[in-house]
Amino acid sequence: MNDIFYLSAVDMAQAIRKRDISVLELIRAHIDRAQDINPRINALVSERYEAALGEARAADAALASGQAIGPLFGLPVAHKDSYMVRGVRTTFGSRVFRDFVPTQDSAVVARQRAAGAIILGKTNMPEFGAGSHTFNEIFGVTRNPYRLDKSAGGSSGGAAAGLAAGLIALADGSDMGGSLRNPASFCNVVGLRPSIGRVPMSPTSYPFNTLTTGGPMGRSVADIALLLDVIAGADPQDPLSYDARPGAFFPLPDMDPKGVRIALSRDLGGLPFEPAVQASLQEGISHLQNMGCIIEEDEPDFSDADHAFEVLRALAFATSYESLRSEQGDLLKDTVKWNIDLGLALKGSDITAAERAHGRMFSRTADLLYRYDFLVAPVSQVAPFAADIEYPRQIAGVDMPHYIGWMRSCYRISVTGHPAISVPCGFTADGLPIGIQIVGRYRKERELLAFAQAFEKANPAGGIRPRFLP
Repeated sequence: MNDIFYLSAVDMAQAIRKRDISVLELIRAHIDRAQDINPRINALVSERYEAALGEARAADAALASGQAIGPLFGLPVAHKDSYMVRGVRTTFGSRVFRDFVPTQDSAVVARQRAAGAIILGKTNMPEFGAGSHTFNEIFGVTRNPYRLDKSAGGSSGGAAAGLAAGLIALADGSDMGGSLRNPASFCNVVGLRPSIGRVPMSPTSYPFNTLTTGGPMGRSVADIALLLDVIAGADPQDPLSYDARPGAFFPLPDMDPKGVRIALSRDLGGLPFEPAVQASLQEGISHLQNMGCIIEEDEPDFSDADHAFEVLRALAFATSYESLRSEQGDLLKDTVKWNIDLGLALKGSDITAAERAHGRMFSRTADLLYRYDFLVAPVSQVAPFAADIEYPRQIAGVDMPHYIGWMRSCYRISVTGHPAISVPCGFTADGLPIGIQIVGRYRKERELLAFAQAFEKANPAGGIRPRFLP
């Protein structure tokens, strides 16, 4: 039973179908583990363990009676606290919503329920997803399973930490400026930022947001594909969403990486990086070379990416939270208020310039990926940092301009509009995980996942588990 927590979700699902383990045994084991380990890392919040045990018993009865089962049948999952779960407290990491209990599921939650997943609870996040370090005044800080004094990243930090600690089989998250990729890198798991509209974000107060997308997290690329196959597809409440046929992403084809053309960006337009991150990237390059990939140093022009992202992010915060700022601003953290105020102060010329730059970044990246199959770069500019600081103020001697300045290696990719995945790559000298970022062609997630899986096979760093955990 000790090995079951780190089985892939794909293998867990197969074990249930073959009756090698009952759903109740699987769920009870994960709950016991969460009760033992979660107090140390604080990944899961608003737990619903008793309800999950009842659903597990019902699932075993359904399986015994020969009822049809879904692709996630019996798997223990948790949902980011920005997604609504019917009947379960959903706080968005904010004191404003401390006692909010929704009466409906978000689309990604409803789809996982329909596919047979069993919800253990929510995953912790920073307030309204602001910042790539997971802490808030309701639940506190989420700690990295690889070292408890380090950040698990964010904003989907609870999801990544829960997966790394073996508390859940699968998790969902969302990504505006790196919130699926940065915590995956910090916690040695896999996180995919799909193309906008691939995964519906409904319901939402800003349905035409072209920066934020939902996406899957898991301990393997195949698990990511399994979950993406469930949560992708059009939803009538999301005007940017579009159809996906069943089986579009899972199972993945085996890909021969020999001859695959890689554009390599070592610093994404001149950003500062910690030496440990660059050393891990070099390790990843060596694996790509051994796979037979053709690698050339090349990248799109990122000169106006920061302006585009920072203006459109501010616009999104102002659009979504203006009324909260005016009515309950005393309950919001300073960085959230700053981002809202930045959006409210924008001029029309700021927004039009940002939208033009947004379009240029998409076109430049599409042009690059016409000449290459994938773009490879670092995920984060730093290794996991101390959990007791709000954000890194300096990288390699360069001061950061604001609380999201250290995240530019992720959000410069966000503004391209192209799908990107963080895959485990290496470790620092003191055992902290570092991922590698692979960017694929627009709406070509299947091809991106297939290549990421080939990299994962060549470099199985994701199989190295936290040392302090049983």
